[in-house]
Amino acid sequence: MKIELNAEQAYDEKSAKKATGRSLGEWFALLDAFGGPAKGRREIGQLLHNEHKVPPWWSSTITGLYEAAHGLREKDGRLKGYTICATKSIKADPATCYAAFTSAKALDGWFGAKHNLDFKDGGSLSNGDGNAATIKKINPAKTIKLVWTQKGHAEDTPVEVKFAPAGAKTTVMITHDRLQTREDADGMRAAWGAALDRLKQVIEG
Repeated sequence: MKIELNAEQAYDEKSAKKATGRSLGEWFALLDAFGGPAKGRREIGQLLHNEHKVPPWWSSTITGLYEAAHGLREKDGRLKGYTICATKSIKADPATCYAAFTSAKALDGWFGAKHNLDFKDGGSLSNGDGNAATIKKINPAKTIKLVWTQKGHAEDTPVEVKFAPAGAKTTVMITHDRLQTREDADGMRAAWGAALDRLKQVIEG
């Protein structure tokens, strides 16, 4: 899976003003007056999206930058960061979609090339594109939980793959959490989205 860590758009003061009607500094002042970080992400997100009609990308960006500006860190010393999701509806049952993740040969067909895979709890994944992950927990045909370990590319961040039946189709959803920068978040969303496009093509033919 080729990854380019680029933000979808600029997110400086001028860009924020043009896209949302307020600069980042103005949004930060508004959030301070609202109650600050103590309000939590949910209430801040509702304020931005519901009351001020800020588009989702900008709402997420403003919240992430606001937390960083206030020095908020989790117990591991890192930002809570961004969460991204990539989904694809595929005409196959969950077992078929799941099987595409379970062998090096299957992964070579859509995810990347030259895979090394030890598919078990505590196992590992790596390939010729530099992708690397530790497999934390497998629930066959339902979920695969990973820790992404690729150096310089959202290293040490959790990934969950879900397989949800939807009639004659399966929704494959990949959630990637704790992404520390906008570049990480947008780059990984694009890469996972492209990978799922290839998976759909391989399975459906």
